[in-house]
Amino acid sequence: MARYGMVTDLRMCVACHACTVACNAEWDVPAGQARTEVRTTPVAGTFPSLTSSVFVAQCNQCDRPPCVDACPSGATHRTASGIVSVDKKLCIGCGFCVDACPYDARHLDRVTKKVDKCDFCLSRIERGQEPVCVATCTAHAKYFGDLEDRGGIVSRMVYEDGARRIETGAVAVGPNVYYAGRPAQLDLVGATYPPRQPRMPASAAVWRRAFKPLMLAAIGATFLGQALAFFTQLKTGEKDFED
Repeated sequence: MARYGMVTDLRMCVACHACTVACNAEWDVPAGQARTEVRTTPVAGTFPSLTSSVFVAQCNQCDRPPCVDACPSGATHRTASGIVSVDKKLCIGCGFCVDACPYDARHLDRVTKKVDKCDFCLSRIERGQEPVCVATCTAHAKYFGDLEDRGGIVSRMVYEDGARRIETGAVAVGPNVYYAGRPAQLDLVGATYPPRQPRMPASAAVWRRAFKPLMLAAIGATFLGQALAFFTQLKTGEKDFED
């Protein structure tokens, strides 16, 4: 099974915003909202040793995604390939997962009132295509592939060339989006855009700890009752047939 990851080489990115435009067009994202966003850092250091950088922000497809725990309906889930996806049919638009995301990479679509975010263009991957941001990047700064494929460029950039995750000791949720660049550049990006502590609304915590187990128990009891009724009816039917 593939375990997907992405690397953005910040040394190559020219901040053209082609990835944002292509993503918005592909997924019909309303104006003013985005799944992928190009940001910049302030200038750091003293002349002549100055450093600045662009930063391409998106969902990090975390190994331990707080958004999944926060979602009361089960709409937000992690696939076997490591992609965190949202089932729009199950999403109730509560926004709990938006608050829980340490990278602020989710938003409520102002048109559909459902949560939206990057999912590595999952439907394109299933058709054998690259994510649209990778396919569109004019500077060839974005790379996508299987982290378990040790012969692939993404695996090499992560495990051999030192591409970094943006995480801290306090918030280490296993992001699978990595960044390549000069050490000072990556340090500045990490200091400017560190992940924040997930905000778990009190109602989401109550749901997760109390109501959700009760609901699952009720569903289980209902299913068991229906199964018993079915087998009872089946047994009664057999007896009637014998008579």
